[in-house]
Amino acid sequence: MFDVIALGEVLIDFTPAGKSETGEVRFEQNPGGAPANVLSGLAKWGKRTAFIGKVGNDQFGHYLNSVLQKNNIDTSGVVFTDDVNTTLAFVHLDEEGDRTFSFYRNPGADMMIRESEIDLEILANSRIFHFGSISMTHEPSASATLKAVTYAKEKGLLISYDPNLRLSLWEDLNQAKNMIELGLKFADILKISEEELEFISGTKDLIKGTKFLYDFFHTKLILVTLGSEGCFYRLEERVGRCNGFEVEAVDTTGAGDAFLAGILYQIIEKKQVLSSLSLNDLEQMVSFANAVGALATTKKGAIPAMPSLEDIQGLYTRSI
Repeated sequence: MFDVIALGEVLIDFTPAGKSETGEVRFEQNPGGAPANVLSGLAKWGKRTAFIGKVGNDQFGHYLNSVLQKNNIDTSGVVFTDDVNTTLAFVHLDEEGDRTFSFYRNPGADMMIRESEIDLEILANSRIFHFGSISMTHEPSASATLKAVTYAKEKGLLISYDPNLRLSLWEDLNQAKNMIELGLKFADILKISEEELEFISGTKDLIKGTKFLYDFFHTKLILVTLGSEGCFYRLEERVGRCNGFEVEAVDTTGAGDAFLAGILYQIIEKKQVLSSLSLNDLEQMVSFANAVGALATTKKGAIPAMPSLEDIQGLYTRSI
């Protein structure tokens, strides 16, 4: 039995790594992709995880598959293709460590996974299914994603969803909103940024925006990440806010994925249905996840930056 199975993109993040002797920016190869990032944290903390996705039958694809395996993530759901290359993303960092992306995905292998390539038996053997919207930007991966999440929902898995809006990957904003909302119809747990909340709900107001999502999509647990300011959360009709942690940020790539991994880890550890969680439970869970997200910004890359439980507890307990 797996604790969490994720479907979606695994790719190469090329992260800035100083400058050459002539002053040109150097890039360092790092494994990434939001669903894989989430699994890497959970696997590092002893949870059983599996990844479903597609990579090119190229040097990058085999490298990513080996990284997943080295991080104790089951790769029986990884498909290789000779038809297209592994997706690449170049990360651009500003002075605060905040990032923008340039994607080389025209198409990328992650977009090309088909319904017939999804092993439903793996999905049936899990507690939580996690997915995002990037696998729904194009066909055939959109249909494959919807088939997988529909099956997972029917089998009673807890569904975790991260819209992970990347405007440059969508053909138009209406398509993006429609597909993201389609994913929301399945979600029990939603991790969303302030910008994504406004994009979907039409408001920046955290209470009104999350109330709209809860009323319209019936999402039980909604987590709005606020960067260094922490997180606003809603569990059905109950709301709260948890402050973040001060760290020296180097690279924010994967910080939201690290946060979500922290939340899913806590949900697994609690062994309770979401509706039975108290506000004290939620405060502790979100604070833990905030510590994970903060620590992930202190190193470059996403998967390589996932902190240990000892480091998380150290930051968490020092700040109580």
